Amino acid sequence: MTFSAELWDSGAAKVYDKIVRHPFITGLTDGTLDHESFRYFIVQDSHYLRSYSRALALVSARATDEDAVSMFARHAADAIEVERELHTSLLGSLGLTSADVDATGSGPTTTAYMSYLTAVCATGTYAEAVATVLPCYWIYRDVGRELLKHSSPDPVYAEWIAAYGSEEFDAVVESVLAVTDRLGAEVGPGERERCHRHFAATSRYEWMFWDAAYHRLDWPV
Repeated sequence: MTFSAELWDSGAAKVYDKIVRHPFITGLTDGTLDHESFRYFIVQDSHYLRSYSRALALVSARATDEDAVSMFARHAADAIEVERELHTSLLGSLGLTSADVDATGSGPTTTAYMSYLTAVCATGTYAEAVATVLPCYWIYRDVGRELLKHSSPDPVYAEWIAAYGSEEFDAVVESVLAVTDRLGAEVGPGERERCHRHFAATSRYEWMFWDAAYHRLDWPV
């Protein structure tokens, strides 16, 4: 079994099944999702991706071969540029501006997820950092594939679905999975367990991110 498959089986398989059955996802495909929940999602995703880009830059700095250094640095830049373009078009469709995003700030789930990513990528090993950022690549890719089977009668949702289900994004994910699998041969038992734990934690955060958007979760006080 490859290292990536090992991580998935131990930390994401059950979570992924819950994600694709979540009413946020099913509401996207049948068009019944409240636009307020999608607005919440796009705003929080904008905050998250700024932090994710920085996390990928930290992974790049910890990478042990030049190809991986270059790849993760490129992905860090792409996470900002691609999402900026996508969100710019979606913000207008949702009646939002960049100023609205900045004024809203990050919610509790977004803040917790961003903090976890940053902490592990800054203080963990290279393998731990890769395992921590991997669910965002992999789960989004597979969710995108699932959504593409149905698309959406809502044109705004259909636009978002088309972007995440692209062949270009699929190639990006495969490149990260290849790096993950090469690391598997070098990871000892203790580090391997930490990789499993981090991968499982950020997989859960992926579900929590969708759920927070569906419920439009705000700070309690």
